[in-house]
Amino acid sequence: MPVIKCSNGKFRVGNGACIYDTEAKAEEVYSAIIISMADSYNDYPDSAVNNAKRALKYVEENGWGSCGTPVGKIRANQLANRENITRDTIARMASFKRHQQSKDVPYGKGCGGLMWDCWGGTEGIEWAIRKLEQIDNRK
Repeated sequence: MPVIKCSNGKFRVGNGACIYDTEAKAEEVYSAIIISMADSYNDYPDSAVNNAKRALKYVEENGWGSCGTPVGKIRANQLANRENITRDTIARMASFKRHQQSKDVPYGKGCGGLMWDCWGGTEGIEWAIRKLEQIDNRK
């Protein structure tokens, strides 16, 4: 994802917009992207991916109804697409354990099971708890 000079005299990073006034600013953004990607993870279990995919398939067919926050909907898509997630996101996943008591609510009967799966389900939440401890112990 190199820095590229655009025809308008500005710079862009990779396929991004030509919005940076100087090459130095574009390089700074590029460096931040590299650092951010280095501190992100996608080694969560396949079962977490499958739980998110199952929830999104249900939503595609039935809609969200009153379920989910924008953050939960983003999380489901990140996990389903096996995107890299940051420590902060992993911490949010780990803290979602507080909703475990609602995990067995059927999708059509309430939001508990649907949103639990959007956050990776039991396997995803347990991975997040372990991963957060691993990350923090390395520091």
